[in-house]
Amino acid sequence: MTLANYINDLLYRYDCVIVPNFGGFVTNKIGARVNTTTHTFYPPKKQLTFNAYLQHNDGLLANYIASSKNISFEEAVTFIAEEVAQWNEKLETTSVTVASVGSLSLNEAKQVVFEPNLSSNFLTESFGLAEVSTPSVERVKEVTIKSLPTTEENKKTIPLYVRRAAAAAVFVGIAYVGWNGVQNQQQVLANQEEAVEKKIQSATFVIENPLPTINLNVSKEARNFHIIAGAFQEEHNAENKLAELQDKGYDASIVGKNGLGLTQVAFASYATKVEARKALEIIKESVSEDAWLLAK
Repeated sequence: MTLANYINDLLYRYDCVIVPNFGGFVTNKIGARVNTTTHTFYPPKKQLTFNAYLQHNDGLLANYIASSKNISFEEAVTFIAEEVAQWNEKLETTSVTVASVGSLSLNEAKQVVFEPNLSSNFLTESFGLAEVSTPSVERVKEVTIKSLPTTEENKKTIPLYVRRAAAAAVFVGIAYVGWNGVQNQQQVLANQEEAVEKKIQSATFVIENPLPTINLNVSKEARNFHIIAGAFQEEHNAENKLAELQDKGYDASIVGKNGLGLTQVAFASYATKVEARKALEIIKESVSEDAWLLAK
């Protein structure tokens, strides 16, 4: 697999994936939304951005590549460096497509510009959800029916008393027919409602060819090995340290309190001790010599 494919895989599991000496891909969860102009509903998703200042190697990408390719951590770092060199060379003339993440290009100031792939959704909670568009609803126009005007010729031909008698007869007939029509219509509607209600109460729905059931077993990998950045007596100091590490691109977290009641903050957490020890060596050499490994 290429470097782009490894980045693509990690974005489903982590909120930040840093490519050493190049930049970091950062995700931000956004809720469902609707476009009232196009009548389109969008499910929740991870919004992707690119930060060119996140270039420090936090070990996440290198460890994942080393585990996938069954190579050493140092060989994985070399593999990343070679791919990044190819990216930088290609960016001088054209754009670079990063799997289904998006594309990278250079602007006039030679800065990296990232265009995310809007059709990709790295939020696992939205698996199977797609955009839905609905047609707009148009209002029914009212139609006014005008009665035909009587002609002067008809008025002159038919005597006045005949016209009045005919008008009276028509009025009585309309009133009688109209009242009977209303009663009949009400009775018909009542009968229809009763019949529909009975059908609903007794209806059963049978699907002859149901779709097969799909069971998705998603197991969350336990990360019990933590690289501790510090322990704090005050809760707000721990939260400040957490925010500082996350701003630098670390997958930091608060891992609870120790036996002295101090709140512990970790640079990152790993599933295996081998991964954690490799990342600890890098952090102790380049960030903090006081960092240490906690198995919990």
